[in-house]
Amino acid sequence: MICSSFLADTSAAIILDTSVIINLHACGRGKGILGAIPNRIIIPQVVIGELEREGGRGKDEAAFAKELIDEGIAEMMWLDERAFGIFEQLITGSPSLGDGEAATIAIAATGNHIPVMDDRKGRSCGTPILGQADLPWSLDLFLHPDFRATLADAEYLETLFQAFRKGRMRMDEERCDAIVSVLGIERALQCSSLPNYKARRKIWLSEQTTKMRA
Repeated sequence: MICSSFLADTSAAIILDTSVIINLHACGRGKGILGAIPNRIIIPQVVIGELEREGGRGKDEAAFAKELIDEGIAEMMWLDERAFGIFEQLITGSPSLGDGEAATIAIAATGNHIPVMDDRKGRSCGTPILGQADLPWSLDLFLHPDFRATLADAEYLETLFQAFRKGRMRMDEERCDAIVSVLGIERALQCSSLPNYKARRKIWLSEQTTKMRA
């Protein structure tokens, strides 16, 4: 393993935020990832609606989410009365969250489920509501050992790379160096969503120059 997944040792249901759907669609193996993970997978109806409203590529991502549901890989969930109360507080409070993040947190909070989300503001607001110190990122789906075991190294690396390059997947600072060590500098330079990309880019370019001169 590159590094550990926060989801490897839990059997709780997993709730997917909008950005997670985007990353799974972008990598080209989203169905394989979720199909390999043994947890129950939930997509809030609000998340699908948010993607549909975006138009353009968002409609393709909404269609992908619906395919996951139609094929039984995931299930769609509406906000019940309790969840809607939390949702409303999150979209109208300060700071306010987008609909997808708010719905993901609300469903997780009322069902003792685990939200997977990359938005830093959403993660910050969700932590005290859920009482969890560390919320999983999209990356934790990709790092799940049950999925990792399904692919050869080259296929796995390409899947991860496309999530960062095409999906602009975000991640935590702590695991970035480990991920870059696997991606390699050439690929990492194409992934501007990596933490502190501008500062790291200067270091990577300097390292490339040093190697070329050696």
